Amino acid sequence: MSDKPQTPAAGERIAKVIARAGIASRREAERMIEAGRVTVNGARISSPALNVTAADRVAVDGTPLEAPEPPRLWLYHKPAGLVTTARDEKGRPTVFDSLPADMPRVMSVGRLDLSSEGLLLLTNDGAIKRRLELPATGWLRKYRVRMKGTPNDATFGPLRRGLEIDGERFQPMEVTLDRQQGANAWVTVSLREGKNREIRRAMETVGMAVNRLIRVSYGPFRLGDLKPGEVEEIKGRVVRDQLGLDKDFRPAAEAKKRPLRRRRRTDGTR
Repeated sequence: MSDKPQTPAAGERIAKVIARAGIASRREAERMIEAGRVTVNGARISSPALNVTAADRVAVDGTPLEAPEPPRLWLYHKPAGLVTTARDEKGRPTVFDSLPADMPRVMSVGRLDLSSEGLLLLTNDGAIKRRLELPATGWLRKYRVRMKGTPNDATFGPLRRGLEIDGERFQPMEVTLDRQQGANAWVTVSLREGKNREIRRAMETVGMAVNRLIRVSYGPFRLGDLKPGEVEEIKGRVVRDQLGLDKDFRPAAEAKKRPLRRRRRTDGTR
């Protein structure tokens, strides 16, 4: 293995540069580096603790990194029956197989399992993907859920209080019983985290079997009238506003607090 190339301290971490180019998330880029799949100025590197600048030549699996496109974000209506991975070991159809041919390389923000449908956010920028997935973002995710049975409002008390399943703690959920439709009930569920099959597993603990699950919103972004399989790009200005980014899509500096100014009283006193 070649020695680590010498680069100046200026610039950005290489994993962040790879993520911004849309190749992978920052964490996935770090794993690529540790696996020896990344070179800088022709030298293979094994540690992500490296800053690179625009003058450095970065390649992944021998393919030079292209200049990153501006960050973009799309709404996608995921149909049931697709897996949310780039490749599936079982050969099942994936979300990325069904996207329009003119779409650039994109990553999903979080996942929806095989049987679930509804809103899935897609982005070409690894930094935005990571920002939207961070628990600290705390964005509410809302779902319409159909289940077999005749629950009443009290059925969902444990979910509202928060519960533990197989040693895993689930945060309290907002659950509203909407209507009974024959042998099925419809509820609206809102939560701020996205653990694997969280809603299905939580419903099973209260004796309910989910037979349809549709994500209708993710933070401020809504499924709306988007039809299954359709994709709609969100305007860059909206992305910046909702994520608190500046015109270069970097975190905007916090607004400085203005000092309180005492109002002058009309009677001449202060």
